[in-house]
Amino acid sequence: MRRVGAGPVLLRGLRGVLLVGLLGMIGGGAMRWFSTRRTRTGTGGAASRWFVVTIYRRPEEVVPGGRLPEPLARFGDSIEFQVREAPGGRGTELAVRPLTPPAGGVDQVLARLGGQQTRLALRRALREAKCLAETGEVLRAEPPRPRPAPVDKATDEAFERAGRRP
Repeated sequence: MRRVGAGPVLLRGLRGVLLVGLLGMIGGGAMRWFSTRRTRTGTGGAASRWFVVTIYRRPEEVVPGGRLPEPLARFGDSIEFQVREAPGGRGTELAVRPLTPPAGGVDQVLARLGGQQTRLALRRALREAKCLAETGEVLRAEPPRPRPAPVDKATDEAFERAGRRP
């Protein structure tokens, strides 16, 4: 008769306990992430997130006559906005948020793939409004120009000495 030692049985039991503990930690972390994600993004009935910029102009210059700057005016009644003086007399704070909560799950993925993300468009419009109010034009960054690497310079020089170009 063969005797089975307590070692393998104990190891199997310990593996099971570790596996159950690990799954519990993962499940708890996922639940915490989803619960905070819901309240942060505004799904589940909560309000959408405010996007705020500080514009170094007086409130009358930012929203003359209560009209939003052109990039934000394109959104019409689909956004809510607030204008207030920035702390310490440092200009104006312009805050905007979409009135509809952002899409979640599959709808969010489809909106992102289709290039129709309201949040991104709203943030871009807010940056453009800041540029217009401060400089009078929307500033665009130039795409970076590639600089030749040292290896490319050496290769170009070698071809030049040889009298032919690649």
